[in-house]
Parts: sequence; structure tokens; C-alpha cells
Amino acid sequence: MTRPILQMLAALVSSAIFGLGLALSGMLDPARVQGFLDVTGAWDPSLAFVLGGAVTVMFLGLRLIGRLKRPAFDVRFHLPENRAIDRRLVLGSALFGIGWGIGGFCPGPAVAVLSLGLVEPLVFVFFMLAGMILHDRLFVRRPRGEGNLPA
Repeated sequence: MTRPILQMLAALVSSAIFGLGLALSGMLDPARVQGFLDVTGAWDPSLAFVLGGAVTVMFLGLRLIGRLKRPAFDVRFHLPENRAIDRRLVLGSALFGIGWGIGGFCPGPAVAVLSLGLVEPLVFVFFMLAGMILHDRLFVRRPRGEGNLPA
């Protein structure tokens, strides 16, 4: 098989495992997420365990990356290079958290729950994509000649 096909297959399998994990952990239910955020009411700590498991897997994955020369289906690892905590990062994180708290979804579970045919996640994903496009058009700087914005 060619490298692009293997990359797509690996992405498909990874996404399916991620979606299955979200479904098994109950994270596709906005009420569970909002229950975790309701620290003064009927607090549901289950999300903390899911988060702990995710952080553990990611920690181990990053340690493994440090020992490998390159990924199995690409020529190099694509890791973030910018480590600065700046205003844009803090504001983006706050917007993410506000949207998560209001809607009860973050992007992964929202896309996964689309398969249930419910209206709420459809509305959430629509506005999430609209926000991504708006951000891309207004704030992403590209060299002259790329995209729609001048440099």
C-alpha cells in the first residue's frame, strides 16, 4: 500500500477508537459534561477520570515519540513548535471552555454524536465550523499569494 493510503487508514482506525472511547465513557452526553462543570450542584466527577486516562495515554505517547526516528506512515513527526502562552492562546482556551460549558460538547464528541441524528449537535457543529472559518478568514496570516487575505 502507498503511504497516503496507510495514513488515511491509520487516521480512520484512530478516529474509530477515539469515538468508541467517547461513547463507552459517556462523553457523548452533554448532560454528563455539564454535570462535571456544575461544581456547586450535582457534580459528576466521571469526566475527571476520562481526562486522567487521556493525559496518561498522551504522556506515554510523547515519551514513545522521543525514542522513535520517525512515525510509521510519515517522514517526520508534526509536533507544535510554539510553546508560548500568549493572549491568543488564553482567549482561545476561554472561548473553547465557554462553548463547551454552554453546549456540553467539545469538537470530538460533537462530531461523533452527529451519527445519532440529533438537532443539538448539528447546530453546535454548524456554529463551530462557522467560527473556524471566521477565524481563518480574519486572523490567520498567510504569505502573499496564499489564501484570500493580503499579507
